[in-house]
Formats: sequence, C-alpha cells, structure tokens
Amino acid sequence: MPMRPFALNVLLALALVACSDDPRPATTPPPIAADTANQTEGVIVAMGDSLTAGYGVDESEAYPAQLQARLQADGFRWKVINAGISGETSSGARSRLDWVLDRLKPDIVILTTGANDGLRGIAPKVVEENLLAMVRRLQTRRVITIIGGMKMVGNLGADYTESFAAVYPAVAEATGARLIPFFLEGVAAEKRYNLPDGIHPNAAGYRRIVEGIYPTIVEAVTEAARRGDRR
Repeated sequence: MPMRPFALNVLLALALVACSDDPRPATTPPPIAADTANQTEGVIVAMGDSLTAGYGVDESEAYPAQLQARLQADGFRWKVINAGISGETSSGARSRLDWVLDRLKPDIVILTTGANDGLRGIAPKVVEENLLAMVRRLQTRRVITIIGGMKMVGNLGADYTESFAAVYPAVAEATGARLIPFFLEGVAAEKRYNLPDGIHPNAAGYRRIVEGIYPTIVEAVTEAARRGDRR
C-alpha cells in the first residue's frame, strides 16, 4: 500500500520528538550485550536514536536483537550490539564514535542517525559533515559501514526536505559505504507495525525492518568474512 505523505510527515514528526522521552540521558553509554555462549565470527554495532534503541519494546524485540537471531538462525555466528540512544543527534553520535570503536570493537556498524537534527531544523550540511566524518573514521579502522537513510517531515519546506533526503546517498557515494535508502520503509505510517502511540515500531515492525535490511547486512557480513581481518 502506498505511504500517504501526510501520514508519513506526522509520524516522523511525532517519532523524532518522542525520541527524547527515554529516561536514559543521551550522554549515557549504551548497554553492552553479554557475549554469546559460542565464539562469534564478528561484531555488528547498531548506532542510532530511539528507533535503534527500541523505545517502548523489550530489548529482545528491538531490531538489533532480532537481527542477531536471524543471522544466527541462518548460520552466521555474529553478535549484534544495540548502541542506540534515544534523542541523539548526529553530533552526539560523532562525539561517542571513538568510545564505540575502542570499547565495542565492531567489524560492521549500522549508522542510522540525523533524524533528530532534521526535526530541530539543523542544516542538512551539518548532518552531512557529521556522517562523512564518522564514516571516514570508521573506514580508517577498517570497519564496514552501512548508512540507514531517513526522511524529514514535509512541513519544514520542500527545499529542506529534499536537501535532507539527499544527504544519505551523497555520503554513501562519497565514501563507498552501503546505503539503506529509507530505514523505516514499509513500517512508517503503518498502524499494525507500530506501538499504540503510532510512533515507534512494535516487535512486528522491527521484524519487518530486519527483513528489509537483511540482504544488505548479509552482503556486509560476507565481505567481512572475505577480509578475514578481525581486530
């Protein structure tokens, strides 16, 4: 079913405002998942805001946990760490990137950030500069990077929304990072895939997100296996 523009605009506006409702302050480092019983082949770190953190659902229902379960069911012994922090901007993500690299030692990072910048009217150029800096920093550490694209609300004006949407493919093209064009594809504005607040994905919504991003993740995992250079 085609997504209604007005519904998408309202959903994104409310969702990104609600990202700040998480009681954990944005400067608090994310929890680190316990090691799985078996030796892992690699580590994926999911960075982002409440849409990554899994606001309103159990930790096991957020997309990072569901992604790990899907990978392991398919024989990929990878650990996925949820490093989402509700309310975070791209500047906040950039400020803690070295902590993530040094503490979590990822082989792959799924970077879904910038939506809170957009809702606050921060210039898309700032988001682009932060994303570029983060991807390039990740690349210096030989971390495979996947960018999760976001879209901005239409009431900010066509010029702004178009400039914002263009940031993600531009960064992917400039750096060679993999791109998920719209992280919430098939979930945003769909009542059955969101919590009663109509804002955040429910367990089924996160399952649908995993279905959408899974081919890109498998490509990255396959590339990492070819490299064979765990840090």
